[in-house]
Amino acid sequence: METRLGIRGFDIRKGHLERPAQEALLDDLRAVIRAAPLFSPQTPYGKPMSVRMTSAGKYGWYSDRSGYRYAALHPSGVDWPPIPPSVLAIWDAVTGLDRKPDCCLVNFYGEGARMGLHQDRDEADFGFPVVSVSLGDDGLFRIGNATRGGKTESVWLQSGDVVVMGGPARLTYHGVDRIRFGSSSLLPKGGRINLTLRVVD
Repeated sequence: METRLGIRGFDIRKGHLERPAQEALLDDLRAVIRAAPLFSPQTPYGKPMSVRMTSAGKYGWYSDRSGYRYAALHPSGVDWPPIPPSVLAIWDAVTGLDRKPDCCLVNFYGEGARMGLHQDRDEADFGFPVVSVSLGDDGLFRIGNATRGGKTESVWLQSGDVVVMGGPARLTYHGVDRIRFGSSSLLPKGGRINLTLRVVD
């Protein structure tokens, strides 16, 4: 059963996806990854990120020494696959918007992976929310402020949780400090998958 938490404007929907829906979603994501394999991006400073990623939709998110940006093609040169209908259904359910996302970023967190505090600000219109979906191992989600620094709050996100970042929370700093590797049986070899749905144009 879904329960909702509101932390600094983040709408956190605990248990939004039940186990059968998570398994079906994972099957759809495996098809995405077959079409556009996971890769290891670099930061603009030349440091490899600890997560591996790919995308679905009109655009994919990409990072290298040239900076953070959206790209029309996978690094291999192939088109990004379409966003699966199962993923779009989550967007529809939690946003109620007619406008569909242009990008579904797929981040895979293996053992020891993390994501530092950051803002999602490479999009043209911050009036649209970013929707985050967690699958697999628990992740410690940290919520900061509109600017760097200051006190933060953290919450464990479990498999099936969905977070809507809209309104004042849209440009709030956030990140994932660590995962509890092996805490979920959804991914046979462990790890966490995080989807973020964004309107880009």
